[in-house]
Amino acid sequence: MEHNISPIGIGNEGREVFWNAQSFEPVLFLLTAVAMAILAYGVYRRWQLWKAMGKEEIRWDQLPLRLKSLFVNGFLQIKTWRDVYPGIMHGLIFFGFFVLIFGAAFDAGEFHITEPLFGWAFLRGSFYINFSFLMDLFGLLVLIGVLMAMFRRYVIKPERLSYKGTSDNTADDAIALLLIAGIVITGFIIEALRIYVTRAASPWETCSFVGWALSYAYTGMDFETAKTLHKISWWTHTVIALGFIAYIPYSRLLHIITVPANHFLMSLKPTGYVEPIRDFETAESFGVSKLEEFTWKQIFDADACTKCGRCQDGCPAYLSGKHLSPKKLVQDIKTHWLEKAPAAIKAKVSAAPAAEGAEASAPAEAVEGATPEKALLGDVVSMHELWDCTNCMYCVENCSASIEHVQKIIDMRRYKVLTEADFAPELQLTCRNMENNSNPWGIGAHMRADWAKELGIKPLAENPDVEYLFFVGCSGSFDDRGKKVAVAFAKILQAAGVSFGILGNEEGCCGDSAMRSGNEYLFQSLAQANIAVMNGYGVKKIITICPHGYNALKKDYPNFEGVYEVYHHTEIIAGLLASGKIKFTNSVSGVFTYHDSCFLGRYNEIYQQPRQILSAIPGMNLVEMDRNLSKSFCCGAGGARMWMEEDIGDRINNMRTKQAMEVKADTVAVACPFCLTMISDGIKDNQMTEKMVSLDVAEIVIKAMGLEETKPAADVCAT
Repeated sequence: MEHNISPIGIGNEGREVFWNAQSFEPVLFLLTAVAMAILAYGVYRRWQLWKAMGKEEIRWDQLPLRLKSLFVNGFLQIKTWRDVYPGIMHGLIFFGFFVLIFGAAFDAGEFHITEPLFGWAFLRGSFYINFSFLMDLFGLLVLIGVLMAMFRRYVIKPERLSYKGTSDNTADDAIALLLIAGIVITGFIIEALRIYVTRAASPWETCSFVGWALSYAYTGMDFETAKTLHKISWWTHTVIALGFIAYIPYSRLLHIITVPANHFLMSLKPTGYVEPIRDFETAESFGVSKLEEFTWKQIFDADACTKCGRCQDGCPAYLSGKHLSPKKLVQDIKTHWLEKAPAAIKAKVSAAPAAEGAEASAPAEAVEGATPEKALLGDVVSMHELWDCTNCMYCVENCSASIEHVQKIIDMRRYKVLTEADFAPELQLTCRNMENNSNPWGIGAHMRADWAKELGIKPLAENPDVEYLFFVGCSGSFDDRGKKVAVAFAKILQAAGVSFGILGNEEGCCGDSAMRSGNEYLFQSLAQANIAVMNGYGVKKIITICPHGYNALKKDYPNFEGVYEVYHHTEIIAGLLASGKIKFTNSVSGVFTYHDSCFLGRYNEIYQQPRQILSAIPGMNLVEMDRNLSKSFCCGAGGARMWMEEDIGDRINNMRTKQAMEVKADTVAVACPFCLTMISDGIKDNQMTEKMVSLDVAEIVIKAMGLEETKPAADVCAT
C-alpha cells in the first residue's frame, strides 16, 4: 500500500495524490491558529463572567469522586442514556464526533512525522484499513445522530423542548446541528472524490464503505475536474471544522465544556441535602434575594443547562399547569446573570486600585451605561414559581448536567420567610403551630403519645434501655390516618420481638416542612430540641414511618450533632421478613399498585424494600404505574406544599390518583403519611371511595400477618 490517506477529518486527505499541500500548510496553520485563538478568547471571556459574581464555595475536594463523576457522567454519558431516544441521539453524535476528532488528529500528526516512531508508520496496511472503516462508521453514526436530533426538534417537537407551547428552538440550535452535519458530509465528499480517482489502483478502498459507495455518484466526471472539486471540498471541510471550533464558546456548543465541568463540580453531599444557615448570629439578612448572594457554583449551574427539558418532563408543578418549570427558572437565572455580569466585571476593574480591604465590587447602577437592575425575586423568578415547587427532586435526579435546582429555591424562600416574612397565610399558621406546639396542627403537645396508650409502649423516660427509638412524627401522633399507621407498625415490632421505645411527649416535630418552606430558624430550633432529648437518652438507632422525618434525621440533623443510624419502617419490615421474624398467613385480593414517595425513593433510593414486602404477601397482584421508581410522580405534599392550597392548575394529588386508576388498581400502597393523606384525598376528589383505597405498607402487612388493628384513640384532628 503506497498511500497514507485518511477517510475524513482535517488531515492529509489524499493531498499528496491530488495537489501539493505543502504550499498551503502555512495558510492552514494560520487559520487553525485563528480558530483556536477565537476559541480561547471566548472561553476566557466566559471565565470572566463565571467568576464575576457569587459567593465562595469549595467544589474541588474529594478529587477521586469528582474524577469518577466526570468520567461516568461527562464521558460515558450515563445520565444522558436514561432516556432512550435522546440518549441514543446524543450518544451517536458525542461518541462519533469524539472518534472522528481523535482520528483526524491521529492522521494529521502522522502526515507530518518525518521519521516514524520505531520505523512503524501506523496508517499502513491492515491498520489503515481498520482505521478507514471505523472513521466511516463513526462518521455515519454522527450523521444519523444529527438527523435524529433534527427530526426530534423540528418534527416530533416534544413538550420538554418548549414552555407552555412556546418552542425553545433558536437559530443557534440549527447552526450547531448544521455545522456538525457539514463537517461529516464534506468529509465524505472528499473521500468519495479521492476514491473515484484512485479506485483502480486502490482496491482496498471498499473499507471506506461510505466514501466508496458515494464515489459512484461521480461516474463520468473527468479526473482533473474531480481533483479540482476535491481541493474545493477539502478547504470547505477545513473551514467548517475550524468554524465549529471557533463557534463553541459563543453558542449552545459551550455545553461541551460546561456540562462535563458541572459533573466534576457536582454536589457530593447526600441527595436532597440542604445546606444550613450557619451565621444566624451575625447575618443582616438571610437567604438569597440577589444574584450575587448565590454561590458561584449555583450561578455556573445556569450556564451548564442545555434546555433539554428532562427536568420539566416530570415536574409535578409544571405538568399540573402551574407556573414553575425548572428549565425556565434556570434559564431565567442565566439570562439575568448574563445581563448583570458585564457590569460586575467593570465594577471590579474600577475597584481594583482601591485600598486593600476596601469593597471590591460596586452595584451595577454605579457603572456607566448599566441598565436598571431587575429584582431576582419578583422580576426574574415569580412568587408563583418560587412556591410551586414540591421539592420532589425529579429535576435534580433526572438532569443530565447535574444541575441543583432545589437548593436555589429553598435559598430564595429563606429570604422571603426570614427577612421579609412574606409567605402564604396558611403556611404562616403552620409555622406558628410548629413553634408553639411542635406540630403543624397546633394540637396540644401533651397529646402526642395518646395513640400508644392501649399498646403498652413505654417512653424512653421510663425505659431508655432499648435498641431502637421509634420516632413517630407528627402525623403518626396526631393525624387520624397517620395514627393507624403508627399503631400498625408498632404491632409489627411487638410481634417480631423488637426492642423499641418512643419519646412520647418529649418528641417534637422533625422540622422538615419548616426547613423546606424557608423557615430555617424554626427548623434549627426544632431539630436542636429533638437532638438534645435524644442525645440525653443516648439514642443510637431510630426508626421512622415518615420519609420526611427519615430524611431530615438522617441527613440534616448531623449538622447539629445529631448523628444516628436512621431507618425507614419499610427497611425494618423487609429485614424482619427476610429473617423470618414475621410471617404472612393471610392472603390479599384485588389489584395493588405502589406509589413511590419522593423522599423515600429519589432522596434515599428506597425503591425495592416496599416492593419486596408487598410481593411476598400471598395473593398479591402488584402492578406498576407508568411513572414509577426514579421517575415517580409526586403526591404534591413535599416542600411544605402539604400545608398550602393549590389555587392554579390541576391538583397534583388528583393527577397521581388518576395514574393509579389507569392501571385498574383498587389499593394504592404508600409508605409516607403525606402521600397517604394526598392519595386518600385524591380518591375522594375522583369519586372513587367505593372502588379504591389507599393504605400504608404497614397496614397491609398486619392484615397479611393476621393481626387485628387496635382502634386508635379518638380523632383529634381532621385532614
